[in-house]
Amino acid sequence: MVSRIDETKPAEASGPVPNIIRQPRVYLVGRQQVDRPEIDRFLGDYGMAWETDTEVGGEQLVEAGGRLCYVSYGKGRKTNAEYIGNILAQKHGSVLEHAAWNFIIAGVSRSFTHELIRHRAGWAYSQLSQRYVDESSASYVEPDVIAGDPQLHEVWLRAIQTSHEAYLQLVDGLMAKLADVADRTHRRKLARQAARSVLPNATETMIFVTANARALRHFIELRGSEFAEEEIRKVALEVLRMMQREAPNLFADYEVVRLADGTEVARTPNEKV
Repeated sequence: MVSRIDETKPAEASGPVPNIIRQPRVYLVGRQQVDRPEIDRFLGDYGMAWETDTEVGGEQLVEAGGRLCYVSYGKGRKTNAEYIGNILAQKHGSVLEHAAWNFIIAGVSRSFTHELIRHRAGWAYSQLSQRYVDESSASYVEPDVIAGDPQLHEVWLRAIQTSHEAYLQLVDGLMAKLADVADRTHRRKLARQAARSVLPNATETMIFVTANARALRHFIELRGSEFAEEEIRKVALEVLRMMQREAPNLFADYEVVRLADGTEVARTPNEKV
């Protein structure tokens, strides 16, 4: 097993040191592209004209959707920031559902994804399968509150090492036990799906996520608060920072606040849009 620790303190437990991760990784991998000629064809068919000052596809689509409700193309608020700012203030959140982005989230635990997938409306998920993926070189996510205490870290590390070694032994034993299964790929799946039962919630996973702007705002508000679990709060704040760069008109009303204990949280005057 390869030894690697991300942002680590020395590990003292005996035996092979598993790969330890302490920071999530979020990748923004997809965004919408607007078919402007088709929008212009619609506008022309109905004798209207409309220009917007944002190049962000999601922001354009939110404005286009909102203006359709009142047939207000070319009227009223001139900038996209003004238009979306009014939507947020009025809590007309449904039009935010037209804007969507794609993410890969890695360096996170199974505990994290158990919480993440509770967010249903406006989300889509594709997650690493432990039935098919070999976890013999798995990494594990250690909570900061444990990592910062040498004694607690030792307890955690011993438990991880024990679980990991049990997984390796179970896979080997099950592959031998299932030797009569002719299809080797199917045999590996049968072995891994049974052996994974000993893997802890700390096991690293990866998940591909698609979410719309309204769903992302709800996630950031709920999981970026001081009451959220630490790992999912880290992800929520990273997503917020990404989206403030990606689509500032939709997310600039949030601020990251550092509390007295050093904890960072997300806050906005426009809650529950």
